[in-house]
Amino acid sequence: MAEQERGAQRQGGEGEQSADPGGPQVQARLHEREPEIRSADLAVEALCREFAAGGTEIGELLIFSGAPGLGKTTLLHEVRRLARLRERTTVLFARGGEQQYKEPYHVLRQLLQPVLGGLGESERSEVFGSWYDVVGPAVGLFQPGGGSDPIDPQGIRDGLDYVLTQLAPRRAPLVMIVDDLHWSDLESLSWLASFAIRSRELPVLLVLAHRDEDKEWHEEALPFRRGILQYATRRHELRELTPATVAEMVRDALGPAAEDPFCYEFWSVTRGNPYDAAALLGQVLDQDLDPVEDNVAQLRELAVEARGMTLKSWLDKLGTTTLQFAWAAALLGTEIRPDLAARISTQNLDTARESIRQLRKRRVLTQLPGGTLEFVHPLIGSSIYRTMPPAARTGMHGVAAAEIENAGLGLIAASRHLVETLAGEGDDRTVRKLRRAAAEHLAIGAPEAAQRCLQRALSEPPDDGDRAEVLYELGCSALLTDPAATVNQLRLALDPDEGLRADLRVDATFRLSEVLAHSGELSAAATVCQEEAERTTDPRGRLRLEAASFMWHAFRKDEEDGPGRSRRLEQLWATLQGSGSADQAVLAMRAWDLTLRGKPAGEALKLVDEALEDGRLPQELSWTGPTWGFELPAIIGLTCTDTDRLALAEKLFEGAVMEFELAGWSGAHRGFAYFLMGLSRFRRGLLAEAEDFLRRALRLSERIAPDLPLQWDTVGVLVDTLLARGRVDEAWELAQKYRFGPPYHPTAMVLPDAPSLYGKLLLAKGKRAAAAATLTEVGARLTARGWHNTVWAPWAGTLAVALAPDDPDRAWELAGQAVARAEEFGTASAIGSALRLHAEVADGAKAVQLLERAVRYLGQSPAGYEHAIALVDLGCALRRVGRLDDAAEYLYQGIELAQHCAADGLVTRARRELAQSGLRPNRLRTVSKDALSQHEWAVAKLAVQGVPPQRIAEQLGVHLSLVNRRLAAVHRKVGTGPEGLASALGLSPREPGSPS
Repeated sequence: MAEQERGAQRQGGEGEQSADPGGPQVQARLHEREPEIRSADLAVEALCREFAAGGTEIGELLIFSGAPGLGKTTLLHEVRRLARLRERTTVLFARGGEQQYKEPYHVLRQLLQPVLGGLGESERSEVFGSWYDVVGPAVGLFQPGGGSDPIDPQGIRDGLDYVLTQLAPRRAPLVMIVDDLHWSDLESLSWLASFAIRSRELPVLLVLAHRDEDKEWHEEALPFRRGILQYATRRHELRELTPATVAEMVRDALGPAAEDPFCYEFWSVTRGNPYDAAALLGQVLDQDLDPVEDNVAQLRELAVEARGMTLKSWLDKLGTTTLQFAWAAALLGTEIRPDLAARISTQNLDTARESIRQLRKRRVLTQLPGGTLEFVHPLIGSSIYRTMPPAARTGMHGVAAAEIENAGLGLIAASRHLVETLAGEGDDRTVRKLRRAAAEHLAIGAPEAAQRCLQRALSEPPDDGDRAEVLYELGCSALLTDPAATVNQLRLALDPDEGLRADLRVDATFRLSEVLAHSGELSAAATVCQEEAERTTDPRGRLRLEAASFMWHAFRKDEEDGPGRSRRLEQLWATLQGSGSADQAVLAMRAWDLTLRGKPAGEALKLVDEALEDGRLPQELSWTGPTWGFELPAIIGLTCTDTDRLALAEKLFEGAVMEFELAGWSGAHRGFAYFLMGLSRFRRGLLAEAEDFLRRALRLSERIAPDLPLQWDTVGVLVDTLLARGRVDEAWELAQKYRFGPPYHPTAMVLPDAPSLYGKLLLAKGKRAAAAATLTEVGARLTARGWHNTVWAPWAGTLAVALAPDDPDRAWELAGQAVARAEEFGTASAIGSALRLHAEVADGAKAVQLLERAVRYLGQSPAGYEHAIALVDLGCALRRVGRLDDAAEYLYQGIELAQHCAADGLVTRARRELAQSGLRPNRLRTVSKDALSQHEWAVAKLAVQGVPPQRIAEQLGVHLSLVNRRLAAVHRKVGTGPEGLASALGLSPREPGSPS
């Protein structure tokens, strides 16, 4: 059954012609193509042989290129034939179309729709996974639903990668052939360019043919062409035929008596071009011209006509009725349905049949097995299309749009013709269709096609009341791909003379501010929201814009009046009366502001809990929701990250990854989600996982564009992660590669403060003076803004360490200030980390005292790496004061935790300390969130009930230090501090006022 299904897919997917497109000349044309045919045959043979031997990563890329008419199409026809001869080989075929290069996914639909549409329900589920709703509409398996959200084009490409990765082994060996790649639509071409790299990892032979001169390609397609060429494993540039081969073609067609001068002139006037030679042979046969030397002059005249067929030439050859059908076929391009062409040319079935018969007889069209038509050669279709008078062409495009829609093929297919119709009629029906088509294009990840529809709608033009909405839709269509165009179009839509509806004005203003912010213009983004808020009469809309203005100000690197903004935000928060998304946004902004200012973390977390619904994001604050964008939920998650609610932060960030993937937002959005996951893992001390997430985010940012804020943010946290793992030189090289240092990126403000991280890196490299200068500037700037959070920007403690050798008094003062700030903030990780840094500028018994406090605090936090450093530092300090037994105990604990954190440098340091004490390190024990031991559960249950550690020790009959160690393990494994412990473990906390 599987074999029968596979065979059916091959027949349906290839579009095999029922007759050779070139007639009797085809075999002659292949005479000089033996090397190319041999190369293709060897590639197919190698694919089949290696797959039969169990190979999987055996893909190749085979490319044929050359000038128009050199036989690329005929050669690919032969490659298809050779591939079909191999047992169990699946062959997929597609062809770019000159008239269809603006039709999104036209090539991929030809290539993949037959095989994907033939999958059974069970196999389809396996092949598509969670990508069916994203990829299905793009490849034409079903129409996008009404109201579908826009999809990031990168999401479509990622989904296609997944689908082909699953499909290829199931249909292997798989041969994928694309002709006329230079006419491929950009959506298909961009995926093929990336798949050309990945195809090597699959049992796939990818065969492409294209014209070789840049002028034959659309300008926007040239980068993809250059990218594809560099991955070719076999590449062949076709050359013109020799005089001997052309003479053989002539004698095969006209008889062996063809004279040498005639044959030589035939080669000369056709320049050895197989297509021109075949066309000229057709003219000679039509004119019944004898192949003798006396007819050489007439041969030249026929060659001119054959090479440049004019309207008169085609009329003389086909007649008016047949030419009209040929025009309709040329409009449709490839996979021409006879019934559609008949209706477009206004011919009844009998007349259309006669037109088809004449066109096949004249070697213009050929019929495919499924009944559809194809031009014998793409150049013929191009020639016929270009002979259409402009008025006839625009009129027939209008008819084609209507007939395609009437045939149930959808607005996406019809819109290609609709945009070519005559503008200026002011037809409201046309405008509505174009707007609906644009929405469908956005739903399949084709924003450029959506923009063409909306630009055409503007030129119709729409009614005065609709023009502003069309401008608004046009601006939103470019949100994910063309920020500059979005800004211009949204500014036009917001022009008071355009009269945009009040509710859309609020949304358009927010969208404009998003694009400005993502382009680095945070001040302009905040200003545009504030100015529109002052003009907005609707209280909910005004509150939304005011909250957005505060949000963009918070992300700015430099702000003139940070404390003043905080006061105004507090005043706005005090006026809240509702529970809508704008109120929740203000709550989130207030929580983030309190966090950055270092105010008690409990106040910020109370606001977070009010903004959330049972620990989940409200629908209107979702990561992919249209109201707020991804920044607001990110702020909530970041607040949790900096206040020791890491379990909740990771829950939110995991939701971001899932939402972005389901929505097909696989570019910067998913990269940002990976960055957030990396940051939370770093805070938790899971350094290997953090590095993995951050490198994934970095790869995505590099794939999109250089110097994105995402890239800067990611590099900053990745540098910190590498430092924590002990790879200082690698961190420095990474920072140099991506220019992570002054001047700092204007919008990279969501990660730990970038200048603080750079100062930390300088200190790790031994550049104390430079580190001190950098951190001093950081302290002045952040103090002026009123931002004192020692987790987000640990500048003071790090500066103290940098200054200690030269200015110990100033270092002690700064470290003490940092501890005071951390105690005001109140989280265990903030206090413990500040105490640890304070100990670095102390010695002897004072250092031990500070580190013992640090260990106690960090043992109550989820910050595993910080806890590990404190344990090792305490062990080292105890060894220096001669308490070797205690030192060994803390060093053992530090090694175990450092190994769990993948902090290799810290492990090495601790082992060195143990060696100096004459001891050997113990083995790593497995730890994970789900691996609480029975003893750890016992301690955790009592801690959740509010029992202090001393009483827990008494109740359980164990030493206090053991209780603290077990509590530290509990906090680390479940990823939260004391406040979130009950929720994370699913236990009921002690009610306030109840006995402990």
